[in-house]
Amino acid sequence: MNDTPGWAPPGSAPSDGQDGGVPQPAPPADESSPASNWSKEQPPPGQWSAPTAPTAPGANRVPAPPPAPGWGGGQPRGSWGRPPAAKPGVIPLRPLGVGEILDGAVSTLRAHWRTVLGITITVSVITEIGNVLVDRYLLPDPPEVNPDADPSEALRQSVDSLQSSLIAMGPVLIITLIATLFTTALLTVVISRSVLGRPVTLSEAWHEARPRLPQLLGLTLLLPLISGGIMAVAILPGLLLGDGGGVALSVLAGLAACVVILWLMIRFALASPALMLERQGIVASLRRSAKLVQGAWWRTFGIVALTLLLTLLVSMIIAVPFALIAFAVDGSGIGDLFAGTTPDFGWPFLIITGIGSVIASSITYPISAGVTVLLYIDQRIRREALDIELARAAGVPGYGSEPGQAPSRS
Repeated sequence: MNDTPGWAPPGSAPSDGQDGGVPQPAPPADESSPASNWSKEQPPPGQWSAPTAPTAPGANRVPAPPPAPGWGGGQPRGSWGRPPAAKPGVIPLRPLGVGEILDGAVSTLRAHWRTVLGITITVSVITEIGNVLVDRYLLPDPPEVNPDADPSEALRQSVDSLQSSLIAMGPVLIITLIATLFTTALLTVVISRSVLGRPVTLSEAWHEARPRLPQLLGLTLLLPLISGGIMAVAILPGLLLGDGGGVALSVLAGLAACVVILWLMIRFALASPALMLERQGIVASLRRSAKLVQGAWWRTFGIVALTLLLTLLVSMIIAVPFALIAFAVDGSGIGDLFAGTTPDFGWPFLIITGIGSVIASSITYPISAGVTVLLYIDQRIRREALDIELARAAGVPGYGSEPGQAPSRS
């Protein structure tokens, strides 16, 4: 193991059917060992009897031996008397709790704030500028909606509005996809170094992440395509029927498809760190994520959902004040909104809300990426004893220096 991504080759861990390098008991001493030089004439074995209570108040008593080290000897210890886990970086090298995973993500932001904010602010500013330019110059005006239209005309207007919304979402999704690609790649490198307690610069993170960008792009594109394909297959029969029964069938099938998509997305939630840190291919990283999540789906789902909720709350707390200021500055847009027409916000509104979005993204990107990477590390610690490899790579005393060397138990 080294200090770069790719801590351990897949298939070399205990979960792959190996023993994980657990040290075995020493073999019996042979004839050439020091024990074989003892004299053959030894004293007879002692005749031991069960200890009895003293017969007189003044009888001599043998003092009890002191407690063994690590079992209540007065020094701070871990659970059941074990020494506390090593912590060379932002997390202790042992199975993590939910709070420790979130704290590790925030600690990474604090410890490497120059590199992390350099990544997130740069990506967020470019993303926001792209979204503003697309919104102002590339997207068509939304169709007018007539509130007094008959049912057939209202249906046509709804279809036109939906089509316009989908067209407007396309460029935004592409820009967001590219932003997620770069932030995921670079922040994964930063977080993997922070676990070892080692600094990393922006240029070093880019040097490590750049060779994996094509595979990460393929993975980032594949997951939405899988979701869209499942949803299309589910609702297509109902759309072909076209009547009321077809609509009901499409709704039920769409709900079932959402459940399947959610199950798959949680199952593949650890694919990106597996691809980056183990240098795996796209399909292999999906299999690797499915293997790590197996048996821990609900825990993974809970942590991912909690992270999404926290990042959403942080984004709202930051974005709402900027939105209120933008509404106050751009009076024409808010007037259109209260009049029931489509608001036409000007440059002041877009610039102010864009600043709020940049600040929110700069804080939430590291948290979400950090939770994903640390959750991946936690699952490998639980299943594959990755903590020993991490401690060895971080130079923690007592863990050996070569991969496969058993750690010292002294």
